[in-house]
Amino acid sequence: MKSLKPVGWTAVAAACLVAMPCGIRAQAADQISQLKRQLEQMQANFDRVVREQRQQIEALQKQVDKLEAQQRVTRPTETVAASPAPTTAPRTAETVASPAPAPSKLWSPTEPIRVGGGKGYMDIGLVGTFAVGGSTASDIEGGTQLGGHDPNQRGFTVQGVEANFQGAVDPYFRGNANIALLLDSGGETQIELEEGWLETMSLPWNLQVRAGQILTDFGRLNTQHPHAWAFVDTPLVNGRFLGADGLRNPGARVSWLVPTPFYSELFLAVQNSQGGTAHSFRDDNGGTPLMGRPLTQGEVKSFGDMLFTPRYALSFDLTDTQTLLAGISGAFGPNGSGTDTDTQIYGVDLYWKWKSAHAHAGFPFVSLQTEAMLRRYVAGAFTGDVGDFTDVSLPRETLTDWGLYSQLLWGFRKGWVAGLRGDYVARSEQAAYEQLLGNDPQRLPRWRISPNLTWYPSEFSKIRLQYNYDDREDIGVDHSVWLQFEFLLGAHAAHKF
Repeated sequence: MKSLKPVGWTAVAAACLVAMPCGIRAQAADQISQLKRQLEQMQANFDRVVREQRQQIEALQKQVDKLEAQQRVTRPTETVAASPAPTTAPRTAETVASPAPAPSKLWSPTEPIRVGGGKGYMDIGLVGTFAVGGSTASDIEGGTQLGGHDPNQRGFTVQGVEANFQGAVDPYFRGNANIALLLDSGGETQIELEEGWLETMSLPWNLQVRAGQILTDFGRLNTQHPHAWAFVDTPLVNGRFLGADGLRNPGARVSWLVPTPFYSELFLAVQNSQGGTAHSFRDDNGGTPLMGRPLTQGEVKSFGDMLFTPRYALSFDLTDTQTLLAGISGAFGPNGSGTDTDTQIYGVDLYWKWKSAHAHAGFPFVSLQTEAMLRRYVAGAFTGDVGDFTDVSLPRETLTDWGLYSQLLWGFRKGWVAGLRGDYVARSEQAAYEQLLGNDPQRLPRWRISPNLTWYPSEFSKIRLQYNYDDREDIGVDHSVWLQFEFLLGAHAAHKF
C-alpha cells in the first residue's frame, strides 16, 4: 500500500495541472463575455448620444430656419437662385438674403463684392450663362426656342452675361439693377436693362413699394433671371403669352404682407403697357402681324393705357419636410390691334418641395412646379393688306389661348439634379382671320418634353445637359440637344445646396 502513495499524489497533481488551464480558460471566457457586454453597452450609449445630438442639432436648425424666415419676411431681400429649385416670390420661406462678407474673412467667389459699408453699401455680382448644341429645326430662334435668352442657333450661344448691383441706399430704401449682355444669332451684341428699381424698407402696416424697371409679379418663373431657371430654356406658355423677354416694364408695385400665421402676400403693379417686354399688349411685334393684324405700339395717354397686374401668393409647411407655395395672377391692359382693344391673361401656379429630414446641404430633395395660363385677346376690326394678302377684311373678335408646363426635379445626391418638364400650348378655336389667311403658327397647338441633368461642381458653377422633343402641328417633330455651362461671381453666387 505504501508503494501506491506516490502514484496517488502524482494523479492528484496531474488532475490539478489539467484543471488549472480549464479554470483559466473559463475565467478568460468570462472576462471576454464581460468585455463584450461592456462594449455593447458603450456602443448603445454612443448611439443614443448621437441620436440625441442629431435631434438637438435638427431642432436648433429648425429654430434658426424659422427665425431667418421671419427676418426675411420683415425685411425682404432680392430672391436668389436656391438649390435648383428655385424659389422666386419675394419674402417667402425660400428667399435667401445675400449676407455681407465678414471683414476678417478672405473674399471667395461665393461672397458679394461690396462697395461701401454701414447703412449705405452696394454689392456687385456677375453671372455668365452659355450653351452649345444643335437642333433638327430650321427655325431655332423664335421657332422651337421662344425665349430671348434661349439657345438661338447651332453651335455656341451666349445666353447672357449679367451684372448685378444691389444694396442699401440708406435706412429707408434699397436699390437693385440687373444689366444683361447677350448675342443674337447674327452675332450682334444686345444690351438690356432687366431690372432697375428702388424699394422701401420701413413702411408701416407690412407695406412695401418698389418703383423703376421691374419684372412683373406674374406666376413664378417670370420674376426669375435666366441663370435661376431649372432648365436651359423658357417654357412654351411663358414665351408665347409673356414674350421672349418676359413681362417687365417701367412702373411701380405695392405689396402687402397679410398678417396671417403663414406667408401670405398681395401685390399690385402698374406699368407701361407698350414695347417688346409687353408682348401680348401694346407691342408692335417688330413689324410682324400678330393675330392676323398689323400692330401699333402707341403711347401712354391716360391711366387706362397702363398695364395692371394683381397677384396673391401664399406659402405654408405641410409637414416638417414638405412645403407648398401657391399663387394666382392676372395681367390686364390694352393691345395694339385696334382702338378700344385689350388683353387679359390669367395664371395659377403651384410649387411643392420635399426635403429629407436628414438632408445634407439640401440633398436629397424632390420638387414639383406647375403654371397654367389663359389669354383672352380682343382683336380689333381691320381692313387692308396683311403680308401677301390684299384687301383683307377682318371682324372684331376675341381669341382665347391657353397653356401650361409642369417640371419635376429630383436632387438625388449632393450637386446632382435630374429634371423633367412637359409643355403644352393650344388655341380654343380657329379664328376668323385664320380661316382667311391660314393657320397661325403662334396659336397652333404644340407640345414639348424636356429631360435634363444638372451638375453643380460648387455653388458658383453649373453644367447642364438637356434634350428637347418638340411636336408642332403643321410642322412636325424636331429634336434638340443643349449643353449649358455657367459661372457665378459675387452677389449672384447663390446656388444653395
